[in-house]
Amino acid sequence: MTKLKVTQTRSSNRKPLPQRRTLEALGLRRIRHTVTHDDTPQIRGMIERVRHLVDVEEIED
Repeated sequence: MTKLKVTQTRSSNRKPLPQRRTLEALGLRRIRHTVTHDDTPQIRGMIERVRHLVDVEEIED
């Protein structure tokens, strides 16, 4: 199964509340914080909403 490595690259300060909540739901807390998630449509949708704040890498499990 493919996994996604998501790293926050930009601050959530002064961003709309839904974007801040999406980062929280992804488990990201600060700049350069990295989390790993399974590649699901739900996670892909969350990443799409905050694509300007994060970097995403696909890793093979």
